[in-house]
Amino acid sequence: MITSELVYGLLLPFLGTTLGSAMVFFLRGEMPAWVQKLLLGFASGVMIAASVWSLLIPSIDMTAESGGIAWLPAVVGFLAGMFSLLLFDSLVPHLHIDSDEPEGVKSGLGRSTMLFLAVTLHNIPEGMAVGVVLAGALTESAGITMAGALALSLGIAIQNFPEGAIVSMPLKQSVKSRWKAFAYGAGSGAVEPLAALATILMIDVLQPVLPYLLAFAAGAMIYVVVEELIPESQSGHHSNIATIGVALGFALMMMLDVALG
Repeated sequence: MITSELVYGLLLPFLGTTLGSAMVFFLRGEMPAWVQKLLLGFASGVMIAASVWSLLIPSIDMTAESGGIAWLPAVVGFLAGMFSLLLFDSLVPHLHIDSDEPEGVKSGLGRSTMLFLAVTLHNIPEGMAVGVVLAGALTESAGITMAGALALSLGIAIQNFPEGAIVSMPLKQSVKSRWKAFAYGAGSGAVEPLAALATILMIDVLQPVLPYLLAFAAGAMIYVVVEELIPESQSGHHSNIATIGVALGFALMMMLDVALG
């Protein structure tokens, strides 16, 4: 059943990315390095906290309530998510921000397209996470509430705002157009509601393995944090500011999940 809460949950993360990408119209030149590192750290903190409170703990609780081995789906799903993203990272041609060396299989794709693919690859696990938690709320699984699902969606939307800005600014230099940079940035976020909706539509099939899916999404998100966000935030100067960003993001997401969940 389609409800206003479900629509909000699906669209909030995309709205965060879109608003962040729109900063390309207001910011002149490049974003200061210390601001970028603060925002990367903040995004990392939000994703780490969301992985624990919104995904792994519900996975463990759900299995425990059903009488299963509480830690097994969490461990299996988490590792599956990590290695799946590692596989995608190895196959999909993409280019990280502040890097001139493409990753994945060799291709003739342009710089802007590969930057777009890098962010899209990052956003897929976030969309999955929102979809799995919304699906859990719809089926009332292991105490997952719609308020808790919306807290996760809001937290990801908040971290998507700086992420959208961080992505659109380098794209502006690459494509030489603010509108094209905005379109690339916002378009990269469109995968999140699509991934979330696909997960929800398959809930009847996926419900028996919901604890594994929750942990899978957590593993995929942690992979993005460890492989991409933290290394970028800690390179060069201002690494202490990135650490402060992690603390702020983690605290905010933890507060949202506990207060609203």
